[in-house]
Amino acid sequence: MVDIKKKANELLAANAVQVVIGFEEGTSGKSRAIFAQDAAGVDKLIFNSQCVLNLAVYLTKHEIKKLGKPAIIAPLPVMRAIIQLASEFQIKESEMAVLGVSPEGKLVEFQTFAAIESYLKDFKIAMDEKEKEILAKISNMSLSERFDFWMQELGECFKCYACRAACPMCYCHKCAVEQNKPQWIPVAANNLGNLEWHAMRAMHLAGRCVNCDACHNACPKGIPLNFLTKLMMVDAKEIFGQDGPSLKDGHLLSTFKPNDKENFIR
Repeated sequence: MVDIKKKANELLAANAVQVVIGFEEGTSGKSRAIFAQDAAGVDKLIFNSQCVLNLAVYLTKHEIKKLGKPAIIAPLPVMRAIIQLASEFQIKESEMAVLGVSPEGKLVEFQTFAAIESYLKDFKIAMDEKEKEILAKISNMSLSERFDFWMQELGECFKCYACRAACPMCYCHKCAVEQNKPQWIPVAANNLGNLEWHAMRAMHLAGRCVNCDACHNACPKGIPLNFLTKLMMVDAKEIFGQDGPSLKDGHLLSTFKPNDKENFIR
């Protein structure tokens, strides 16, 4: 962390950036985002196992852009989100600095997004044993069992939209759930409205999720909605060969190849 703070101070002192997006101590032993604009702010920076928020979510916020050019503290999930956002033309490498954090907690500096993409090749998205066990359990359910499982889990949702707020890929300035002319998704937190909201959001993340679990970590009810996108992540890899974010490969739902499998059509 010493190297990260030193580099952050150097960037601010040289006016190479005007704000450093990182983590600071929050309440109840948790971390929260900090937008450091001077040495005093940088001194508050931390990085530990409690730093689970995907800071890339702030890169597309107008409020943060107004602060000036940012430097962002970027562990692996944030790096993946940066590549995905860049591939969707939401951020530019000339308009930010990336202070990468290795799995060992060491500073890794990047001059280009291509360098980040190259670095990530050694850290492919992988599920741990517990995640694999849960995914296998869900996948082995019958269609009716799986439907009942998700209806029960999603029945806890009261539509606070914390999952959307925490996800760096949910950057639309006005979400479909906020449309009322016409109203696409029921506003009420009921079985139908909850299912439609989470199914829609999961489909929008197909091939775009970076497996950061920010949505699940933000959910006040602890709903395992991250496994909706994890299941599609597995399908994206097995069916379409997509293995993590890429600057050049295109997006799963906006790219067509003549040899794409069509065995999902029944």
